[in-house]
Amino acid sequence: MTDMQSPAPREGAWAKPMDKLQVTGIPKDAINLNVNGRRLEGPLQGFGQLWQKTYRVRLTGADIKPTQVIQVWKQNFGQFWPKGNDFYGPLTGIAPGDVALLNLTGPGGMPLSTGVRVIYADDESFSFMTPQGHMYAAMITFSAFEDDGATVVQVQPLLRASDPIYEIGMRLGYADKKEDEFWSATLVNVAKHFGVDAQVTQQVACLHPGWQWKYAGNIWHNAAIRTAMYTPVRVVRQLFKRNK
Repeated sequence: MTDMQSPAPREGAWAKPMDKLQVTGIPKDAINLNVNGRRLEGPLQGFGQLWQKTYRVRLTGADIKPTQVIQVWKQNFGQFWPKGNDFYGPLTGIAPGDVALLNLTGPGGMPLSTGVRVIYADDESFSFMTPQGHMYAAMITFSAFEDDGATVVQVQPLLRASDPIYEIGMRLGYADKKEDEFWSATLVNVAKHFGVDAQVTQQVACLHPGWQWKYAGNIWHNAAIRTAMYTPVRVVRQLFKRNK
């Protein structure tokens, strides 16, 4: 566990239950796969080892309150992501119950289409949960809090590799490294937005070292495989449209 705790959840900020996800309002050039009709798949339903990661950046010298950070972050969430990764969510910002489409850069530069649902959001934090097929069966919490006179911004995923293929990627270090680079780069961008050039600190804890074989069948929904299979179809469709 971490040495500084995230804000306690507030009543009324939780999303209402949803049986199957639906995403709307997506730009035509986005790859819209692996979200509609999917169910959420949290850390309890994943295959691989259970990890808690904590990434933090300290906004030393910035006169900014945690609530101001969260307000800006929710309104411009995808803009802080590393280049080559797109977050297609509501234009009004992050709110409980929102479903967003993600177009990510996968292994070898291949595109990967998946999504998230906002399961909680208030003035000091917000949390996502991933759907079936995502790389991780995860809950990811984004927060900001005061510590010793400075605002600290934090990303804290609780995750397992969703299926055996993703777990291999974790064990080989590729997926693990990409995850660390992604959230570290995001926090660096958040800090720069508030005029702070700071380094990200990271803590990692393995909470359960075993595999959950009963969820090995999650591979059926593997978003990387399904996106790769769809990519040639998408290329042909784009060429056809250009030649019309």
